[in-house]
Amino acid sequence: MVNLELYRVFYTVAKCGSLTKAAQELYISQPAVSQAIKQLEGQLGVSLFNRTHRGMELSAAGGKLIYRQVEEALALLDGAESKLTELKTSAAGTIRIGATDSIFYHVLADKIAQFNAAYPAVKFELISSTSPYTVNQLKEGKCDIAFVNLPMQDDDVRFYGTVTHLSDVFVAGEKFSGLKGKKIAISSLQELPVLMIEENTVARKSLSQFLGNLGITLNPDTEVANWDLMIKLAIKGMGVGCIPREYCGRELESGQLFELDITPSLPVRGVGIALAKNTQLSFAMKEFIAMFNQT
Repeated sequence: MVNLELYRVFYTVAKCGSLTKAAQELYISQPAVSQAIKQLEGQLGVSLFNRTHRGMELSAAGGKLIYRQVEEALALLDGAESKLTELKTSAAGTIRIGATDSIFYHVLADKIAQFNAAYPAVKFELISSTSPYTVNQLKEGKCDIAFVNLPMQDDDVRFYGTVTHLSDVFVAGEKFSGLKGKKIAISSLQELPVLMIEENTVARKSLSQFLGNLGITLNPDTEVANWDLMIKLAIKGMGVGCIPREYCGRELESGQLFELDITPSLPVRGVGIALAKNTQLSFAMKEFIAMFNQT
């Protein structure tokens, strides 16, 4: 078996031309250096150095024959170690992120831009889909990290803490202005046209479960695939929409929408980080995740 440390000692002695100087560079004792050279010579069956009054000189029939190959081999190994160290201590490569369109826009866009400014060598691949489908992509190795709507459970992935909270509210446009300032029992929404996100989403499942616990079934007049469309339809008077307040803040502030005073209020949800189990995080991934722990 090749003992790389013996060859490293050989190379250092050849480069320094002295057992003493080699020992100093390697931070070992001179007898240890001498013993390593004798051990390597014994393994190879040839004398590697000529001991002269000037120091250690490579022998023509031994040391000179292998010096260049040993130098190249050690350089390759040092280069490989440097690359591995670089992966652990510098941000490079590509981060594949899975999330919904809304999470990308309202939660991740600013963070991605901030990270890009700090680590321009890192590239991003953004994969948009519903949270359940995104988790499946994570398990299949098609994305590196997922930002998903909570609550969600899957034994094959690791879920981390909440990176932001979502407060689901019912909103409406001017057509329903008569409801402004009124206390409205959530059961009375059954009498109004309701806009709801499609069934295969965490938000819809969370709402249905909450209403079910109250003995209420709310059938939407219109189902939509994304929040932006719901906001537009609500402004146009198509119905009362159930949407996270954080996603329609601009429209609420401008007065295009108003929030209904519903009782009881809906439970707060959140957006969390999901990673595949046994994932080895690169330095870039660790730094990216750390950004969300700072808020």
